[in-house]
Amino acid sequence: MTDAVENAVYDVVVIGAGPVGENVADRTRAAGLSTAVVESELVGGECSYWACIPSKALLRPVVARADARRVPGLSASVQGPLDAAAVLAHRDEYVSYWKDDGQVTWLEGIGADLYRGKGRLTGTKEVSVTAPDGTVHRLTARHAVAVCTGSRAVVPDLPGVADARPWTSREATSAKEVPGRLVIVGGGVVGAEMATVWQALGAQVTMLIRGSGPLPKMEPFAGELVAEALTEAGADVRTGVSVTSVRRSAPDSPVTVELDSGEHIEADEILFATGRAPRTGDLGLEKVGLTPGSWLQVDDSCRVEGSSWLYGVGDVNHRALLTHQGKYQARIAGAAIAARAQGVPQLESDRWGVHAATADHAAVPQVVFTDPEAASVGLTLAEAERAGHRVRAVDHDLAAVSGSGLYADGYRGRARMVVDLDREILLGVTFVGPGIGELLHSATVAVAGEVPIDRLWHAVPAFPTISEVWLRLLENFRG
Repeated sequence: MTDAVENAVYDVVVIGAGPVGENVADRTRAAGLSTAVVESELVGGECSYWACIPSKALLRPVVARADARRVPGLSASVQGPLDAAAVLAHRDEYVSYWKDDGQVTWLEGIGADLYRGKGRLTGTKEVSVTAPDGTVHRLTARHAVAVCTGSRAVVPDLPGVADARPWTSREATSAKEVPGRLVIVGGGVVGAEMATVWQALGAQVTMLIRGSGPLPKMEPFAGELVAEALTEAGADVRTGVSVTSVRRSAPDSPVTVELDSGEHIEADEILFATGRAPRTGDLGLEKVGLTPGSWLQVDDSCRVEGSSWLYGVGDVNHRALLTHQGKYQARIAGAAIAARAQGVPQLESDRWGVHAATADHAAVPQVVFTDPEAASVGLTLAEAERAGHRVRAVDHDLAAVSGSGLYADGYRGRARMVVDLDREILLGVTFVGPGIGELLHSATVAVAGEVPIDRLWHAVPAFPTISEVWLRLLENFRG
């Protein structure tokens, strides 16, 4: 960590030390560029402490127990409740007890300088950092400033919401005890995963979804199967409903949730999983001609449109709000910054595409770690049709695949591939079922690589595995 200085000059200044900022810094340092990293909270960011890592640490015991209950000879041994204290302790260990010493050591190891404090743009290639003790550091970048500040949870402006002290994704993944009753507003990934966790840990979960079901950005059958499983687990999943107000009369009192139907629901906690907004409101964007609080519009190298030096990487550019996609963009942006610093003008002509992000448009993979898991890459059928493609959806029941019956008794799942009929390549693939998350990369390669259907016939799936669904999908397509 650098000593306090009033002014310092670096080749690159990175604002935000989450996975995205860390990867930008890693690439620029590997290219020999001096790099400063600014962080106002914990090095490692949202993913490490309040999102991907803690949520998956909480979900893993839940899914493992569910899988074990479907295995003959084992199911009778795992019918009891989960040890909630042990699960929460497992989560705490994986987030390093909300201490970032290990990640700071990594950052120091690549030779980047860390500035703790609030970073704000003050002019062209200029960043001011206000440290917790009030010290102000003024950093100047020779080549680039990368904004990697991520996104924040949005809580709707409803009557009583401020006094109700609702959970967001942060509180949902870091809670120290299991609430007796939990209302979850929203049916996206956060809502579905947290409903899975807390219902399994002993809470009575009520999901309130404005639309027709969970996971609205996936194929409809994904949300249907997840909702069915949550209901079987004891959750109350309600669709087509909206919250009009919330009320909590005292810090330790229950929260009362009023619905648009006039019905009232009482719970111990309420989680709003209702979307994300960019963390750019207090970043000084107005100093460089941009609108505070806005998403940053960028080109395929993640450089802000109209700028020669400012980059927006990860969630802040709104291209794909996923950690792995942000890290992918960071590798692109870091390479582009390094190339431009070395005087390479035409990045678009790079033969390997390492300077241009293209996989965050139509080949974005995502796994939702519910029970059953839901995984997708590329376009849904509806998205492909709206985009004007001539397509066909090819479906297969995963229960009819030989490997699924061996994986679990009573296996339920479904697979779909969306085929571009003019080019005979895949535009999208969706899997829903136990243990299908590890199938997704094969689908991602097929979609991102635009592998022709005729070549996919020669990618032989091992027997007897769930991946045999690929053969069945291709057979269904050819008829």
